[in-house]
Order: sequence, then structure tokens, then C-alpha cells
Amino acid sequence: MSALPPRPNRPVYLDNQATTRCDPRVLAAMLPWFSEEYGNPHSAEHVMGQTAETAVEAARAEVAALVGADAKEIVFTSGATESNNIAIKGAARHARTMGDQRRRVITVATEHKCVLEAVADLAAEGFEPVFLPVQPDGLLDPDALRNALTEPTLLVSVMAVNNETGVVQDIPALAAITKQAGALFHTDIAQAVGKIPLDLTGWRVDLASISGHKIYGPKGVGALFVRRRPRVRIAPLFSGGGQERGLRSGTLPTPLIVGLGEACRLAGLELTEDATRIRGMRDTLFARLRAAIPDLRLNGSEAARIPGNLNLTFPTPAARLLERLPELCVSTGSACSSAAIEPSYVLRALGLDVEAASRTLRIGIGRFTSPADIDYAAAALAAAQDAATQDGAAGPATERLAEA
Repeated sequence: MSALPPRPNRPVYLDNQATTRCDPRVLAAMLPWFSEEYGNPHSAEHVMGQTAETAVEAARAEVAALVGADAKEIVFTSGATESNNIAIKGAARHARTMGDQRRRVITVATEHKCVLEAVADLAAEGFEPVFLPVQPDGLLDPDALRNALTEPTLLVSVMAVNNETGVVQDIPALAAITKQAGALFHTDIAQAVGKIPLDLTGWRVDLASISGHKIYGPKGVGALFVRRRPRVRIAPLFSGGGQERGLRSGTLPTPLIVGLGEACRLAGLELTEDATRIRGMRDTLFARLRAAIPDLRLNGSEAARIPGNLNLTFPTPAARLLERLPELCVSTGSACSSAAIEPSYVLRALGLDVEAASRTLRIGIGRFTSPADIDYAAAALAAAQDAATQDGAAGPATERLAEA
């Protein structure tokens, strides 16, 4: 039985789809707005309020530039969960108040939990939730969407990148199908921003949700894209002072918004470089693990996948592997549903049974991952698999790893 490699000086973090480290450059941009520049951006009567407002609008422009939108189409929120709820519930409720008779709201079985719950909640308000299946590679069949749209439909919501498998949906094609049927199209782009090029305007998307902490920005801030031409109208979720075009009342958190703006600016500058480097590390890790563990299985499309994701089913239950890997930070599924210890519904939708889903780990490689981290992860996972088999039936994985 092979021994685990020496422990690193600090935990090796490979869970970048759950959250990312706040980039030090983002933190530096934020700090003055917590202390010296503490004005309320809605206090337009004095210079400190005006200074804060200017910073907020500069950040809004950076967010818009990264996703292919106009700055006036960006509404700041607390994160993608709030943005998803505003988009889905807000669009449905506004349409109903305007006398729209359509009640069908379509989404996909592998969506983020907050989208699934938001769509399901609308059933109590007289709407018809429809949850489409995906193919074994995690992609939505365009014909399945066309068939669902034969009934009058109000809204379709399809995430751009899955938070567990990293699978990239063909949003331009799906949006075009939706628009041809006369429905609104919403996409959760929290896992896509800064990882793949985006063009919400060119893609004819109506609504899109963004989260700061997925792109090396701060937690607690996000944004909602709301198309202006043709104008998309949605009802706000709660009442207040009418900030953010009346769609999201409340005093804007200037430091967090500045951080989001800086994170988007950096992502725009470094997207191609980051993607190339991260993809190289991912491919190295996958090749070494596959050589060491022949029974390893990759879940979801290998081609239509963001650079940093691996969703892998091992021969051994994931919980047993993690027990042996206290210094390796990877996950068994979505961080947003971890309160419930149950097999991933995303993997079940791809056709994995409960037992196979329980043997699966999500690995997320990011901007601050180093080649040394990849070396440790490859050796540690292989050694943990060797140890877990106990009888050595899987073979000396770490020896094969060294030869790979």
C-alpha cells in the first residue's frame, strides 16, 4: 500500500467552483471604500456621496463590458441566488399583472438549486413548471426544448455552465430557439463569467445572473443583466427606496461593488491567459489520475467543459477518499446544497445511480492553483485510492502515476 505524499504547508485548494480566493488586487481596490471613502452612493447632495456613486458606476461599466452588455442593463444584487429569483419570479409576476395568459416556465433538471426552487415555487402562484432532462453528457437536447416550447411559454432558464460538471451549454442556440417561440430567455452565468467569452447582447439573452465570489471577487455581491432593447420588464421581489431602477431597493454596498468591478476588469484582461494555463493543469491532472486509476470516469462532456473542471467517479466512495485527504480541498457536489447529505441530483440526471454518484468528486482548478498543487493532488488521490482498496486489486496506482 502506497503512502500519501508529504503534507503541504497549507491546504491545497481545488474547489474553485464553490468559491474563489479574493484576488489581492481586488482586495486592494476595495479597502479605501471601507474606510476613507465611506460615503453613501445615493447621497448625491455632497462630494463623498458623489464620489461613491462614481465608483459604483465605473464598476457597473466593467461588469457590463465583460458580459457583452450596456452598463444601464446591469442591476447590482447580493449574488446569483438573488439575481435568479428576481429574474424568474419577477418576470413571471410582471407578465401576469399585465394580463399575459402564458403560465409555462421551462428549466433544466441540472440547474442550480436556487433556479429549480424558484421555478418550482411558481407552481403555487398558478404557473406551470417544466423541468427538461439532459443527455448523458449533460447537454440539453435542442429538440427537447423545441418540443417543450410547442405550448405557449413565458420564460426559459438554462444555465451557461453547470456548477458541478462544468458542462457548457450552447446558450446562443438555445436562446435563439426560445426567442423564435416568443418566450423570454434567462441564463445563470455565475460559473461562466471570466472563464469563457460572453456576449449577452449578441446572444439575444433577456436576463442573466452573476456572482462576485466565483470570479475572484468578494462574497455578498452579484448582478442581474436586464435587457433594455427590447425592454424586459420584471417585478421587484421587495419594496424599498427604488434603487437600481426600482428592481432591487437598498443601499448599495460600495466596497463590494468596487470589488466586483475590479474582478470583472481583471477577468477581461486575463481570461485567455488564465484559461490556457488552467486547462493545461487540468489536463495534466486528469492524465495522471487516469493513468494511475484505470477505472476512473469523467462525468459530462469532455469537449464542452470550462477549463478548470473535473467531475470524476472513482472506484471507491468519495467519503472514504476524503477521510484520507485532510489537506486536499475538493468536494462531493454543489456547495449550495451541502446541508443535505444525498447523492447529487445533477449526476443522477446524467444517468449515474446512487452508488456511482457517491463515488464522485468535483475538482475545480483556478487562477491561484499552482503546478505543485496539481502534483500533490495527483499523488494524494492516487495514494488514497490505493489505500482504500486495501487488497491492492486496483494495482499500485502511485507507481503508475510516477511513470505517467
